[in-house]
Amino acid sequence: MALIRIEPAQAISLQPPSEPLAMLTSALVKTDHFTAIHLVVEAGKEIPSHSVVGPLTLYCIEGQAELGLPDRTVTMNAGEWLFLDGGTPHSVRGIEASRLLLTVVLLPE
Repeated sequence: MALIRIEPAQAISLQPPSEPLAMLTSALVKTDHFTAIHLVVEAGKEIPSHSVVGPLTLYCIEGQAELGLPDRTVTMNAGEWLFLDGGTPHSVRGIEASRLLLTVVLLPE
């Protein structure tokens, strides 16, 4: 995963590129307490179930993705946002080619 060096108060575009999925997954910001990731998931590809210690948010910028949770699945469409408590196991699968903005609050393990 590439790290784009974003400075505080620096604006960047997360608008869909002219070519579908032209941007790859990249870490936008990582500090001691927070990380933001531009996540690209191709159609039919899956990020296996995992969890993180801190709470997270996921915003679907483009496409359609499915979030696999212990008790159900949630389909996310472009423009939708969700929150998960820290420690919640989840997987992400691209129903369509998808771009998502993932933010995680980093807590001590």
